Amino acid sequence: MLNEKSILVTGGTGSFGKAFCRYVLNNYDPKKIIIYSRDEFKQFLMQNEFRAEFGAKADRLRFFIGDVRDRERLTRALEGVDYVVHAAALKQVPACEYNPQEAIKTNIGGAQNVIDAALDTGVKKVVALSTDKAVNPVNLYGGTKLVSDKLFIAANALAGPKDIVFSIVRYGNVAGSRGSIIPLFRSIIENGGDELPITDFRMTRFWISLQQGVELVIKALAESKGGETFISKIPSFKVTDLAEAICPGVKMKEIGIREGEKLHEIMVTVEDSPNTYEYDEHFIVYPQMVFSERYRVQPTGKKVEEGFSYSSGNNTQWLSVEEIRELLKTV
Repeated sequence: MLNEKSILVTGGTGSFGKAFCRYVLNNYDPKKIIIYSRDEFKQFLMQNEFRAEFGAKADRLRFFIGDVRDRERLTRALEGVDYVVHAAALKQVPACEYNPQEAIKTNIGGAQNVIDAALDTGVKKVVALSTDKAVNPVNLYGGTKLVSDKLFIAANALAGPKDIVFSIVRYGNVAGSRGSIIPLFRSIIENGGDELPITDFRMTRFWISLQQGVELVIKALAESKGGETFISKIPSFKVTDLAEAICPGVKMKEIGIREGEKLHEIMVTVEDSPNTYEYDEHFIVYPQMVFSERYRVQPTGKKVEEGFSYSSGNNTQWLSVEEIRELLKTV
C-alpha cells in the first residue's frame, strides 16, 4: 500500500512520528517520508538516529522545517504527496489552559490548514490523530481536538470531484509517553520515594503501545472511505494496579483528581452508538452525515447495541498486576 508512495507526517519528530517512520521503513518501500515539524534540533537528532539504524534507507526521509499554522509552507511541503498523517498538536493540558489562543491556532487553525493544503495539492488520504480527551471534553485541549475532529470529518464534503479521503484515529495516552503516569511513577521510585500519588483510587486507563497506535493508522490509511473514526480494542488497567506493578507493596496516597482530568478514558459515547460498528480488533464510528453518495459506506462490522459506550471503566478486557508488570518491560 505504501510502496513507492510519498507520505508526510506533521509533528513527525514526536514519539508517534518516529515510531510511524520506523514501521514504514521496516515494512514498506516508500518513495519518501517527509518529516514536517518546527524544531530543527529534533530533526537533526532524528536524522542521525535513523541513519545509524537504517543506513542508506534513511535517505528516504526528508526533513522539512515548518509549522501547521503556516498554510503556504504546508502547501509547498504537500506537493506530490500521496498520504498525510497529521500528528502535530499542542497536547499538554495545563499549557493549553494557560495559552488558549496558541492551542486554538495550532490545534484548530493548523487542522484547517492541513485540510486546505491537502485539497489543493492532490493528496489521496489524510489520517488525523485524535484523543480520548476530544470525547465529552472537560479541558481546552480536548475542546480544540473535538473541533479538529469535526473539521476533518466535514472536509470530505469539500472534496467534490477530487480523489481524497479524510479520516480519524482515536486513542488515549500511549504507555510510557512523555508526561504520562509511567515515567512519573518510575522517577519517584528511582529518586528514593516510597509513596506514589494517585489522583483517585478508582481511576482507570487504557493500555496502548506506540506500535498499536501506528498499526491503527496504517489500517485507516488502507481502509478508510471518508469520515470514519477508528478506535482500537485495547485492555484497561487500574492506576492502583499500575503502581503495584511498578513497585510491589508501595504506599499510595490519594491526592484528588486534577483540573481537566477524568476518572476514565472514553472512546465511544452513548450518543455515538447509533453510528458505531464493531470489528475483530477495532471499532469504527461512522459519520452522522453522508456528505455525498460517494462517501456512503456500507459497514461490514457488527452494529453495537443502542446505548453502548466504550471507556476504560466499562471495558471487558482488564490487565492484571502481573500482566502490567510484563508489559512494563517493553516500555
